[in-house]
Amino acid sequence: MNSLGYWGIGLLMFAENLFPPIPSELIMPLAGFTVSKGNMNFSLAVLAGVVGTILGALPWYYAGKLLGEERLKHLADKYGKWITVSSQDIDKATRWFSRYGNKAVLFGRLVPGIRTLISLPAGLSEMPLVPFLIYSTLGTTAWVMLLTFLGFQLGEKYELVEEYLGPVSKVVLLILIVGFIAWVVIKQRKAKRRT
Repeated sequence: MNSLGYWGIGLLMFAENLFPPIPSELIMPLAGFTVSKGNMNFSLAVLAGVVGTILGALPWYYAGKLLGEERLKHLADKYGKWITVSSQDIDKATRWFSRYGNKAVLFGRLVPGIRTLISLPAGLSEMPLVPFLIYSTLGTTAWVMLLTFLGFQLGEKYELVEEYLGPVSKVVLLILIVGFIAWVVIKQRKAKRRT
């Protein structure tokens, strides 16, 4: 991390978005560890991670916008093994987007398995670029700051970050599911009152 510097963080986070097997859960905590040693600035490390992530999200967004769902699924089934993306992954991200709309981009950046692919349905649904960038940046900033902070706090034990984040990610997912169920129940009650 010392030799790669801020450009390296940005490049790794860019690659993490293009090739999901590269985990941000290792990149940013390592940057946080480097910050704890006094070899990097916390804010600049976070900024590099956010910029790399947003730039890495744009190819997925435009792939969704330009290729369409059926062509994407076909390509994912044919070549997805190289970047570990399948048509089922695209369906999962699309369902997320359908349920939560534009907010799915914000919250999707906090959920493993959705984080990278949420850009596809945003593009498929023709979500305007500016709101996409705003929601993506907000969600990404929260995620990258958390990972960097945990790496900073854990110091040489930064590899434990994933162990701690597993439960946190599940809690975020549970909150989103409960919120969705509450929204459906409220919507159904309002519809019954109208009839």
